[in-house]
Amino acid sequence: MKSKQNKALNNIFLPEIVDNEGEIIPIIADNDDMEMDESQVPDELPVLSLRNNVLFPGVVLPISIGRAKSVKLIRDAYQGDRLVGAVAQVDPEIEDPRFTDLHRIGTAGHIIKLLEMPDGSTTAIIQGRKRIEFTEAVKTDPYLIARVIVRPEQKTKERTREFDAIVSSLKDLSLRIIKLNPTMAQEASFAIKNIENKSYLINFICSNTELKVKEKQRLLEANSLHDRGIMLLENLVQEMQLLELKNELQSKVKSDLDQQQREFMLLQQMKTIQNELGDNPQEKEIEEFREKAKDKKWTGEVEEVFEKELNKLQKLNPAAAEYSVQVNYLQTLVDLPWGEFTEDNLDLEHARNILDQDHYGLEEVKDRILEHLAVIKLKGNLKSPILCLYGPPGVGKTSLGRSVARALGRQYVRMSLGGLHDEAEIRGHRKTYIGAMPGRVIQNIKKAASSNPVFILDEIDKVGKDFRGDPASALLEVLDPEQNSAFHDNFLELDYDLSNVLFIATANTLSTISPALRDRMELIEINGYLLEEKIEIARRHLLPKQLDNHGVKKTQFRLNRSVLTGLIDNYTRESGVRELDKRLAKLIRSTARDIAYGKEPDISPDYEKISSILGPPKYNREQYSGNEQAGVVTGLAWTAAGGEILFIETSLSRGTGKLTLTGNLGDVMKESAIIALEYLKSHADLIGLPDNFSDNWNVHLHVPEGAIPKDGPSAGITMAASMASAFTQRKVKKNIAMTGEITLRGKVLPVGGIKEKILAARRAGLKEIILSSGNRKDVNSIKDVYLKGLKFSYVETIMDVLDLSLLKQKVVNPKRIV
Repeated sequence: MKSKQNKALNNIFLPEIVDNEGEIIPIIADNDDMEMDESQVPDELPVLSLRNNVLFPGVVLPISIGRAKSVKLIRDAYQGDRLVGAVAQVDPEIEDPRFTDLHRIGTAGHIIKLLEMPDGSTTAIIQGRKRIEFTEAVKTDPYLIARVIVRPEQKTKERTREFDAIVSSLKDLSLRIIKLNPTMAQEASFAIKNIENKSYLINFICSNTELKVKEKQRLLEANSLHDRGIMLLENLVQEMQLLELKNELQSKVKSDLDQQQREFMLLQQMKTIQNELGDNPQEKEIEEFREKAKDKKWTGEVEEVFEKELNKLQKLNPAAAEYSVQVNYLQTLVDLPWGEFTEDNLDLEHARNILDQDHYGLEEVKDRILEHLAVIKLKGNLKSPILCLYGPPGVGKTSLGRSVARALGRQYVRMSLGGLHDEAEIRGHRKTYIGAMPGRVIQNIKKAASSNPVFILDEIDKVGKDFRGDPASALLEVLDPEQNSAFHDNFLELDYDLSNVLFIATANTLSTISPALRDRMELIEINGYLLEEKIEIARRHLLPKQLDNHGVKKTQFRLNRSVLTGLIDNYTRESGVRELDKRLAKLIRSTARDIAYGKEPDISPDYEKISSILGPPKYNREQYSGNEQAGVVTGLAWTAAGGEILFIETSLSRGTGKLTLTGNLGDVMKESAIIALEYLKSHADLIGLPDNFSDNWNVHLHVPEGAIPKDGPSAGITMAASMASAFTQRKVKKNIAMTGEITLRGKVLPVGGIKEKILAARRAGLKEIILSSGNRKDVNSIKDVYLKGLKFSYVETIMDVLDLSLLKQKVVNPKRIV
């Protein structure tokens, strides 16, 4: 007999699926209706394949029938015993599934009602009765018929407390999920609360839960209700967690939206109140822009763009993200110095005095600036040059720019390019992007408040390049006198005239600057300083600056010339004066500490005193090592920090003519050594040796300070002279150094870095330098002050080098080579 609860449930879930006579279709049956004896299930059943659902025992399921075979199957079965085998397809996309395309476990179902819908489709109301297994196909035409075996669920654990707890948990979770999920029929909660049969409750929840077909099939294939309940519980827990997270996110989004709506309403109300009071910040901002624009000397194009963008700003809501970008754009327009220039001070004598006050030496740069001033004075208008000052660190390249600005009476701005990788840093970002800004060129022009500042492009040789673009290519437009009168910034979207800007780029080397960029600049080399120049720079500039920085009076500290010379020789090794500046700062800090403690400072410390403050000498002055040993020759090298002397050493040992090279030499230097040896072998008679002189001797050539990498062709003649001295055991001429590249034919080619190498030779106390005749022009271009006390010998061939450098005299205890 049906319970009252089940009677109440009969009318739930299928309220719209009725036949022509308005018959109510019960979806929950008594226990007797749900249970079906195994003998009542025939051995063969027509197979109804389901695309997107799974039929569970006891559960009533409305199934829409669309495929022709399925329609015939349902109608034939409905006219007969109304029994079908419902089973899910493995792949729902298959239109005409074969037996192998179906799962093996399904459900024997009873067709309760067959309905012809108004749209012409057929719907079958089927109730699951028994879990079955499809073993083999019996017939495929007109539809699939398969042999089946009943596979009832094991019910041995249904009465246990654990099973009761599982069912209770399933019921509670299902009710919570229905409550949280608005897409599920809320009437299901009433059914779940009132279903007493535990088996049916589990199957009912399995059928009505929003699980994938694959998961539902896995539940149906569980051999016991206990296992099915556990698996279902796991799925429901996951679904519950997902729904809770989803609802939490929706609540947060709704809360944020409510807050935004509230803020928008308050802003609108505030705007209305401000309009009533005549106090609107947006109107004030627009009025300020118009006021600033009155005094601008901009072209018609710029003025047209300004009005257009200002009108756009008036239409924007201040709360919109685009509003701040638009304000930033207009602010940039009105802040840029369109057609505004500072007047150049054309007093050449005044400019010369300022340049001399700030920097000692650097005559070539000073002369170029004075030439530029002279032309402006005569012509009245001239495009500014693009200068590139290159040389070792610490020689005053960057600080010179500030002096040039002071001499000309112009504004000074500096832009560091070291490590720059993003092209937008030069050209700016398009203002369609949130947070867009103009490029650093335009930003610095705005900062200068003048269209003709002195603009320093520092470390231009260290510009990078990656996926964000090539800043060096963007600089081509900035530094091209023919193009920079209409420089285009992506943010500004207008052409800006940079032709009156005096650009001064600085670099340590030209090798990393692209040829196109290098071609656009006027290159001025700034070489390292002589000892005498460093002493003057220290006395005129560095010492007064550091005394002022540390609050020490000139009467409380001074260094005499000999102490300053010792400081430079033993504590610095550089072409510039940066390290010297740091050493002086340390000495003055020591004096400042003594004064602060109330001690009497040492006003004129001697060398021993400064050594106690600075510690042991960091460098030993490069000294010529004499000519008592065969095979030791002095060479000259160039580094980024200036010139250096280096010693080439050759020793011989009994062997088979093997050549060994040590001293951390690069490939080019190794090749020079091989060329030198091969030349000497092929011209043995010219140096008084038999043709096979090297067959019984191994040659070892070494360049000291092996931790320092060395490379380049300029040590070629030095290596040849060193090997020749070792083979002949002849002394090398005293106080002589050399530099030059050699060829296999014995020619001596010119090399670079001549001035730095000459300075290194002077520091080491050398008297004579051998150079290629091709370097004569380089020596002639150097001022006499740098050449004082040096003799220069110019050569064409290696034999010329050997004639000049090797004495007839043998060394003490010479080796017997032949």
